Amino acid sequence: MIEQVALGVAGLALVLAVLQAVRVSQLQRRLAVLPEDGGIFEALRRFDADLAANEEAVAALRPVVQSLHERLPGAVCHTGVVAFDATGDLAGGLSRSIALLSERGDGLVMTVLSLRSENIFYVKMLRGGRAAEALSPEEQQAVARALSG
Repeated sequence: MIEQVALGVAGLALVLAVLQAVRVSQLQRRLAVLPEDGGIFEALRRFDADLAANEEAVAALRPVVQSLHERLPGAVCHTGVVAFDATGDLAGGLSRSIALLSERGDGLVMTVLSLRSENIFYVKMLRGGRAAEALSPEEQQAVARALSG
């Protein structure tokens, strides 16, 4: 009977030792994040200073991001190109209509007519995808391509 009690006490001591070993291991992992010199307060001060510097950097970028956000709708983001033959001869196919439009459909359409002895360049403004001047079929096609893609 004494042997059984001793065996039970030894088993209980073994279980308690294992539990304590697990707890020590957990504490060691928690302590591993502390600086080796034990200067936890200095580490927290450095962390706080780094955090403050990051917050200042983010605050400095806010006006830049806001400015870009305000200007973005006016940026050229849609383009369309149409190649065509303005003269109907063998050297044709060198003329182009190019549409450069913003997200709102504002922009311009440029047309270059390549003729035998000269090149003629036209520019027409667009607002909301519509021009104040009449557009040629090629210019209309270039605008349609820009707005569709």
